[in-house]
Amino acid sequence: MSKKITYYSILTILIIGLFGAGGLVFEEFKTGEGCPKIMHIPICLVVLICFIIPLIAHLLNKWNVLYFLFTGVAGSIALIASIMQFTGNAECPKTASGTPMCYYSLLLFSSLIILKIILIKTYKTNQK
Repeated sequence: MSKKITYYSILTILIIGLFGAGGLVFEEFKTGEGCPKIMHIPICLVVLICFIIPLIAHLLNKWNVLYFLFTGVAGSIALIASIMQFTGNAECPKTASGTPMCYYSLLLFSSLIILKIILIKTYKTNQK
């Protein structure tokens, strides 16, 4: 996979995630019913921040540690939420088609982590 394709794939996924999480945050502030909360903190707001920080790190091509920290935190949240949704112990917000958004979030953050690893390895290979 070329460096350019990988770079823009990451950018596209981050933008998709921003819109998805941003919509939930907007709904949360509008109605108070947009997403689950932990200690009165909307999880969708945490996830939105976990898209914003990696986006900035990716665009600046710096701070890979922050990129992986925030995508890892959000990926962990999505994994736990997906397991809880699957076992019936929690209820994730759903898309119009009824698919729990935590499943999509897990897919997006897993993809972001994998693609960034590929991008870094591609960059290091081209430096040799």
